[in-house]
Amino acid sequence: MGAFNILVQTNENTVVTEYEPIQQSSNFYQSEAELEEEFIRMLCTQGYTYLTIHSEQELISNLRMQLEKLNDFEFSDTEWERFFADAIANPNDSIVEKTAIIQEDCIQVLKRDDGMSKNIALIDRNNIHNNQLQVINQYVIGTEEGARRDNRYDVTVLVNGLPLVHIELKRRGVAIREAFNQINRYQRDSFWAGSGLFEYVQIFVISNGTNTKYYSNSTRFNAIKDVNAGKTRKGKTSNSFEFTSFWADSNNRVIPDLMDFANTFFAKHALLNVLTKYCIFTSERMLMVMRPYQIIATERIINRIEIAHNYKKYGSVDGGGYIWHTTGSGKTLTSFKTARIASQLSFIDKVLFVVDRKDLDYQTMKEYDRFEKGAANSNTSTKILEKQLSDSKSHIIITTIQKLSTFIKKNKEHDVYDRQIVIIFDECHRSQFGDMHKSIVRYFKQYYMFGFTGTPIFPVNAAVNAKKPDYATTEQTFGERLHTYTIVDAINDKNVLPFRVDYIKTMDIDADIDDEEVWDINRKKAFEAPERVSLIANYILDHFDQKTYRSGGFYIYNTLTNISEIASADRGKVEEIKQKQRLSGFNSIFAVSSVPMAKVYYDEFRRIINNDPAKSLKIAVIYSYAANEEEGDGLLDEENSEDTSALDQPSRDFLESAIDDYNKIFRTNYDTSSDKFQNYYKDVSLRMKNKELDLLIVVNMFLTGFDATTLNTLWVDKNLRMHGLLQAFSRTNRILNSIKTFGNIVCFRNLKKRVDDAISLFGDKNAGGVVLMHSFKDYYEGYKTSDGKNVPGYRAMIADLTSKFPADDRKIIGEQDQKDFIALFGAILRMRNLLFSFDDFMGMEILSERDFQNYLGKYQDLYDEWNRRRRNDEGADITDDIVFEIELVKQIEINIDYILMLVKKYYDKHRKDKELLVTIKKAVDASPELRSKKQLIELFIARVNEVEDVVSEWNEYVAEQREKDLEQIIKEEQLKPDETRSFLDATFRDGEVKTVGTDIDKIMPAMSRFGGGHRDQKKLTIIEKLQKFFEKYFGIGSSPNFSHSENNG
Repeated sequence: MGAFNILVQTNENTVVTEYEPIQQSSNFYQSEAELEEEFIRMLCTQGYTYLTIHSEQELISNLRMQLEKLNDFEFSDTEWERFFADAIANPNDSIVEKTAIIQEDCIQVLKRDDGMSKNIALIDRNNIHNNQLQVINQYVIGTEEGARRDNRYDVTVLVNGLPLVHIELKRRGVAIREAFNQINRYQRDSFWAGSGLFEYVQIFVISNGTNTKYYSNSTRFNAIKDVNAGKTRKGKTSNSFEFTSFWADSNNRVIPDLMDFANTFFAKHALLNVLTKYCIFTSERMLMVMRPYQIIATERIINRIEIAHNYKKYGSVDGGGYIWHTTGSGKTLTSFKTARIASQLSFIDKVLFVVDRKDLDYQTMKEYDRFEKGAANSNTSTKILEKQLSDSKSHIIITTIQKLSTFIKKNKEHDVYDRQIVIIFDECHRSQFGDMHKSIVRYFKQYYMFGFTGTPIFPVNAAVNAKKPDYATTEQTFGERLHTYTIVDAINDKNVLPFRVDYIKTMDIDADIDDEEVWDINRKKAFEAPERVSLIANYILDHFDQKTYRSGGFYIYNTLTNISEIASADRGKVEEIKQKQRLSGFNSIFAVSSVPMAKVYYDEFRRIINNDPAKSLKIAVIYSYAANEEEGDGLLDEENSEDTSALDQPSRDFLESAIDDYNKIFRTNYDTSSDKFQNYYKDVSLRMKNKELDLLIVVNMFLTGFDATTLNTLWVDKNLRMHGLLQAFSRTNRILNSIKTFGNIVCFRNLKKRVDDAISLFGDKNAGGVVLMHSFKDYYEGYKTSDGKNVPGYRAMIADLTSKFPADDRKIIGEQDQKDFIALFGAILRMRNLLFSFDDFMGMEILSERDFQNYLGKYQDLYDEWNRRRRNDEGADITDDIVFEIELVKQIEINIDYILMLVKKYYDKHRKDKELLVTIKKAVDASPELRSKKQLIELFIARVNEVEDVVSEWNEYVAEQREKDLEQIIKEEQLKPDETRSFLDATFRDGEVKTVGTDIDKIMPAMSRFGGGHRDQKKLTIIEKLQKFFEKYFGIGSSPNFSHSENNG
């Protein structure tokens, strides 16, 4: 703040600058009720009003009172009934519509008794202090209101009478994840019941006293998993625990304790700011709530603009600054919110968001469009940019550096230069900013310039040949650093994953790249030797399944089904069509040193695969100019995805032939001509995100600015350093699910010193312990943490397991023993998942395959049993702290093909090998997926006498049984046959039974809609039967066509 002489500053920041935790008076045991009482007391000291509301009737009459107070208006009884029924508790509205009301449409129209209309505000977004905050607890809703079971909620915050924030508490010592699971059960069982007011909850808070987290009513996981062609299924809110967030102060110090959280997040101005300003309801109908570091960055930029405006400091670095937020921490969302709020400042004419290269323009525009349809304008040509800069209606403009440069060159004079313009640069560490910066400073008179970067340029990593030494570092270019959120912060907050780096020795002399030895021609030759290339290519193919977790089970992912149409069309012209699919494992990028090496490796992979088709992978290659790599540099050159004109003829010819191979695989039609190459780039990008490509060979492209959650491995035969190294590594560490626990880096050069240097520059000198995973030996044998805590290794865990719970013991008796087994085996599953990617783990699993399946079967039995207890509310206290790693169990899933292979073996041995039957039984019991199909499999084995083609026999058997079971359900429940079959076609296509909305009503027999509980009970019975049917037949046999089966029947 050196440039400003500020006397008074407001303390109304949403995120507190520095927080000192409240000293807890004592360390005594605290029950859940005591924790709840203390939390409510804390809210009341901050100005919340406590109400003893426990029923829906009380909730509704309080809502009426609060809305009357907010709007300074009194409803007549008939007006209130009408307004409540139409605007607030409309039975056609689900969570999605109610979220839209709060976020976008919080002023609803009341039709008055005299026929006039009146606007009624549900929340005052302009003056947040006009909103009333109240707190209630132990609210009860039950089967009388139509819920699936009786529920009692912990604590709810009402804003003007509407439940907008819900808090679920567990006693200290219970896993916080249980509070999360509890909310999921409420969403399933009762939030929608009665008038459905609890579907207005925007933010959930979960806490066990010691740890406290928050998340939106449809977390980011939904965007990955549940959005289908841009339309969200009604009421579907399957959240993933991975995307819950901690609150923190502005130094990124986490505030985990519930009382400290109450003091900060629940401070009235902070909570109301988060609800009204820092939630984003996307065009995909998802609610995103910003994280503390994103809010701080936004507020600091807006604050800087306002102060610079008042002090007339625009047009200089004093009126700007930069944000250092690590790659993968959601910079686009932060920049969008910043641009949005800045564009609403009365004195700002326009906000320019400047990205580098067209692909980022496309990606950012897609993101911006997702945050808010049409909020930003992008431009396909400089002419359009020129038009937008003159148009008073264009407030936020997304453009590229190249187009802005061309505009300035062509327009030495223009009105826009005299207006107050906010210019935000994304990825502002890029080399092109030098000249661009010079032009802006020269022509724009009243700019406020800000940069976002994950890897700033400091004096130590400034390119030596910077064209203008004055603008060599990020600070010199943009001004003061306004906020920092490093890779260490992001990993600690579990917003990105750590890296695991393997160094594979490929030469006898494998000295560090930075040794005094000069990078001479002989050394370069040695790195390019055919023997070494062959060694590396074989290593990648031999270890591919292991490193990318291909040999395990599956996860559900929402994939794009019309990639080539989207890649070849202008942006937004073709709607994305998405469909849920089961994917197994992840994919990878191979970074090589030069275009000639990309060619050599591509040819070598093809040669090996031709000789051994079992190693076949879908491989593509992309580059746009023959980067003459300075091997000693290691910073990434920028490649242009729009232009291949700099390629020499051999490089272009090779790329043509590689694109031709690609066209044959994916039935596309690309080449190296300008437009078609851009589309090829887009197609490759989308197929990488879809996990349709296994391995992408690159020189520099895709190593910066490219995000794909399904990518987990980077193979490196290239000299990387500083920001280039961290940018490249960061392609692998996006969070996806509990199977992906780190970014996998496999280096074929000794980059160890460079890795350590980059991590200490962009983290801190002790960052290695957080950013890099431990060694195989540490995980296998155990290790000590930096604060002296012993972490047991895999070997000790297995010893513990086999001594306490021998594999051949039939059943684990007693609640405490069951809990101990669940916790220990869950830890073993997590450790196995981690060790699986280490070459050294092969053959060191200790447990035999059979014993491991035995334990998996026990784990599954307990999972089923404890789930039943939870459903029946038996011993809720005991089930609270049980967490099952079912996603990891699915990862080691035994699939039906394996079972059919065993069945074939059994028949080949004339049904005499009873051991095989035991193996089949254990394998089925160990699999969550196959358990629901157990009876089906056993009957198949019993009824088949001879097997020629076991797969065909099985498919016929499944189709026959499926049809029989379906006919029975239709008959028993008197369902409408055609509608039911259409419903099941959609169910098997989407991978889930839709239980919310009117789909089920359409297949039900004719009944009075007002038959109350009887109709609701009937609906629940139908849902349960269809759910069981789906679980039994999903993923086996040939794809069903239920409507067609009926027509042929």
